[in-house]
Amino acid sequence: MSAEPADPWDATDADGLFGPQTLAHGVFSIPGQLPRVGVRLHDAVVDVHALAVDDGLPWADTLAAPVLNPFMALGPEAWAEEREWLVGVLADDAVDADRVRELSYPLGGPAPVALHLPFQVADYVDFYSSREHAANLGSMFRPGQPALTPNWTHLPIGYHGRSGTVVVSGTPVRRPVGQVRPPGAVAPLVRPSARLDIEAEVGVVVGVGSTLGDRVPVGAFADHVFGVCLVDDWSARDLQAWEYVPLGPFLGKSFATSVSAWVTPLSSLTAARVPAPPREHPVQGYLDDSAHPWGLDVHLEVRLNGAVVSRPPFAGMYWTAAQQLAHLTVNGASLRTGDLLASGTVSGAGADERGSLIELTWNGEQPLELPDGTTRAFLEDGDEVVVSAWAPGPDGSRVGFGEVRGVVEPARPVP
Repeated sequence: MSAEPADPWDATDADGLFGPQTLAHGVFSIPGQLPRVGVRLHDAVVDVHALAVDDGLPWADTLAAPVLNPFMALGPEAWAEEREWLVGVLADDAVDADRVRELSYPLGGPAPVALHLPFQVADYVDFYSSREHAANLGSMFRPGQPALTPNWTHLPIGYHGRSGTVVVSGTPVRRPVGQVRPPGAVAPLVRPSARLDIEAEVGVVVGVGSTLGDRVPVGAFADHVFGVCLVDDWSARDLQAWEYVPLGPFLGKSFATSVSAWVTPLSSLTAARVPAPPREHPVQGYLDDSAHPWGLDVHLEVRLNGAVVSRPPFAGMYWTAAQQLAHLTVNGASLRTGDLLASGTVSGAGADERGSLIELTWNGEQPLELPDGTTRAFLEDGDEVVVSAWAPGPDGSRVGFGEVRGVVEPARPVP
């Protein structure tokens, strides 16, 4: 079956998250054609490469690539030029509506439109930027001690992840196998993870790299970052607990990290910008973002087997993505096109605002009861997790990010 053109203005996007105010970019393909860049308009994907070729735009060839990297590498001037052009071409009263219809394909319908990993991931860094999340885990694992480690309020803590296991939304997640040491056991054993978890996160995607040895200040954040995506950093808590001392996460994190198929440009999120929460002491000068606030009022929702289990608020994150970028490069580390910086688990103060099962069930001691009568402490085989989000847009509109979806598959045989 070949994909038939759609009318992108015939919106079944009931929440209006993907109107011309959003312009989320992704990579799509239809049978018989190579993957290329598309922009989502309501519940259709628009072939922006073909439109740009028709209009003779100088960067049209970069949109023929199977990833966003060539276009993202062009930088803010090209991003702004493309946005101005798209706003006119995709507006509700666009004069070129017939041409756009011929180059649009419906999403979620019977026609086979495939969505691909939207960018080639260069480096992947995962931070730990929610105070509530860090305090919850500290309370669980360090009882009787301060919930936060002494460094936590002074710098954005993070670790370098594995870019090769970043996958697009919809990719099944295989339950990982590794070493664990059960409570009371003297020696570890190798087995499938019994404490598979999610981490609902927000990520930023670097478009323009930097030179080794240079620093990227908080005020230059928008010169380097193209857009924002959603992230689910799947975590095997039992593998992680045995391996993380003294060097931190390894096999408990590296088996899969899912990202949304859409990257929402930073330029779509002007109305969503908010300052970071108040701080109990001044931060180092290179982390001072008071003149360049890049907190974002993003509203996340986590569903487990169709049931909403959490609505984490991203606006309360203690460290912003601009501060994360500044900290990552303060030692002279370079950026590359396609770098992914994830926020770490997004959690709020409320019990229904926690972005991981380890918090929602308090380390498995208080299992969730789902509408079908089953309970979950951690994920079981066959479970489906969906993370979605929206942010305020201009003139009362809302901006969408799509979703991160994954189904847990059984582990392979133990070696």
